[in-house]
Amino acid sequence: MASLKDQISSRRTFAIISHPDAGKTTLTEKLLLYTGSIQTAGSVKGKSSAKHAVSDWMDIEKERGISVTSSVLQFEYDGHCVNILDTPGHQDFSEDTYRTLMAADAAVMVIDGAKGVEAQTKKLFKVCTLRHIPIFTFVNKLDHDTRDPFDLTEEIETVLGIGTYPMNWPIGSGRNFRGVFDRNSRRVIAFEGDGHANATKKVSEIEAELGDPALDELIGEENHRTLMDDIELLDGADNEFDLEAVRTGRLTPVFFGSALTNFGVEPFLKDFLRLAPEPLAYTDVLTGEKVEPSRPEFSGFVFKIQANMDRHHRDRIAFVRICSGKFERGMSAYHVQGDRTIKLATGTSMMADDRAIVDEAYAGDIVGLFDPGIFSIGDTVCAGKPHVQFPQIPTFAPEHFARITQVDTLKRKQFIKGVEELAQEGAIQIFRELGAGMESVIVGVVGVLQFEVLEQRLESEYHVKVYRQGLPYNQIRWIQNPPDEVDVPRLNLTRDTCRVEDMRGGKLLLFTSEWNINWAVEHNEGLKLSEFGNVTF
Repeated sequence: MASLKDQISSRRTFAIISHPDAGKTTLTEKLLLYTGSIQTAGSVKGKSSAKHAVSDWMDIEKERGISVTSSVLQFEYDGHCVNILDTPGHQDFSEDTYRTLMAADAAVMVIDGAKGVEAQTKKLFKVCTLRHIPIFTFVNKLDHDTRDPFDLTEEIETVLGIGTYPMNWPIGSGRNFRGVFDRNSRRVIAFEGDGHANATKKVSEIEAELGDPALDELIGEENHRTLMDDIELLDGADNEFDLEAVRTGRLTPVFFGSALTNFGVEPFLKDFLRLAPEPLAYTDVLTGEKVEPSRPEFSGFVFKIQANMDRHHRDRIAFVRICSGKFERGMSAYHVQGDRTIKLATGTSMMADDRAIVDEAYAGDIVGLFDPGIFSIGDTVCAGKPHVQFPQIPTFAPEHFARITQVDTLKRKQFIKGVEELAQEGAIQIFRELGAGMESVIVGVVGVLQFEVLEQRLESEYHVKVYRQGLPYNQIRWIQNPPDEVDVPRLNLTRDTCRVEDMRGGKLLLFTSEWNINWAVEHNEGLKLSEFGNVTF
């Protein structure tokens, strides 16, 4: 039986991030295919009869061909236990991605070879750099015409401000794509497509050395000549490979391939497992010290809550990143924010919405705990003494607001339950006007598409139809003053400012412009407003 230290050191936990349509979900599928977790890779877009991606399990994800929620996938490969956090690429769901990155030890950045570094990639990259986690880059879609690889690596360096080290180098692209040169083994791995776009077979790899006359026949004389020039240039001018720089997020290893045709996926996976770090230590805010993963006592934090993953049961699963020790089903643990000891009766491991009961899990793993409504995002659970507490996960201020009203007034109970449970997932924030009931609520979201997801989920999961009215507010401020210091209804505010409270009774103001915020501060002496409220439900 492997020791605690061995179990933990075999874990690799990473998030896959990208701009929409760069091929992130397709790459995830192919990784699962290689590891034998699935037999046939699903596609994000496809015929109605085709198999959908494992990580896209919601109806709305299948309809639109996008990921709207992070999913957790676990598999074994080459003596490692790998946890993949597949995140939504679409910017309207970026808050879910930001939170998920808090639970990852490394990030894999997927870049479209034709488009380069796109807007959403920049945003997500910034979140990674804040935590100084290693970033691996996979330049995708080499089976399509792409930009010059030198231009792509230069763009990654200048736009993202991180050094690059190509682990392999492409030979041609699109119809002329012939494979890659592996810089470590100094061999060419030739690409052999089988004519199927969504290839499910493992790619046969033909290896040959640079300068070998046989390569002329294999990849073409011109390609061979270009490749020799490129490699000479790379070897002379490129950054030296520095594992320490990779581990601290200053250098990104770059891999070229095509997730759709399966090419380059397995070499990438092998190198990633070799270079990626073991589970990282998280800081205990009570002492300011690092909690080492090898600490024998179990500890972890909730980074995501998902309601109604099982259509047949009104369930809530709290996703916990294990930070130290070992989780055992049925163990007792202390819930720091709730100040009570709870029994962790059921632990589940995930394959998107497929789940299996787990008897044990280790630091680095993601485990799903049944949540009767006691957990909030950012909560800490721990065993043993002294107790530890991990930092709060930041809450992003919503940018779009709408009033949501139930169509059928007889379904008030289902409506309240639906909006409250979906708010607890963290994708939406709900507010009510001071003195108003819950017949209509104000919903705040980061991206407009979240409104549509909310409406669809209320109808399909809670059988409640709603009417949505857009509101003009685009700024939100939390009132920081103690309740006895400020009489909110009597505040001197502009006519188009709205007074609301959150589900915990916190008082907030919604504004339509910066000018209105300045007015409120100038005309109410001592009023303290904050852009961040760390409001987690």
